[in-house]
Amino acid sequence: MSEQPSKDPFEDCELSPDAILGTHTFEDVLFTDETETPVNVLTGETPAHSQASVDEARSFAAGIDSHTPHIALPASVEAQVETASKPYTAAAFFHFKATGSLKRHRAYHAAYNSDTFSVEFEADYETGDLTISVDEEDRQSEFENV
Repeated sequence: MSEQPSKDPFEDCELSPDAILGTHTFEDVLFTDETETPVNVLTGETPAHSQASVDEARSFAAGIDSHTPHIALPASVEAQVETASKPYTAAAFFHFKATGSLKRHRAYHAAYNSDTFSVEFEADYETGDLTISVDEEDRQSEFENV
């Protein structure tokens, strides 16, 4: 006898849905115009590869070809120097660097991929704040067609 796959999207999560239900704001996690960039100690200038605007970062993140929407996160100064990269990177909107923990990352990911939950987010690149809202879908509609 074979086992039926679980319909619980949180089966492999350490957090329950209650931990992410509602609206949560993660402050100062997005790329902003104030994101730290390296400075050449000899010239006092920021290297050309580290110069970028919020609009450029937002466009880069939105241009990622993925089922999951992406946001622009600040890249560390060390990464910018070592790889001569831009001061931002793109990641799924529920990435652990934005939500602060791998546990929350997995819980938001489970909710986003589930038909049971409605997940929305707002990326405010002016303040650097990311707001994620999770609501449980109304199950009443499941019974209306019975």
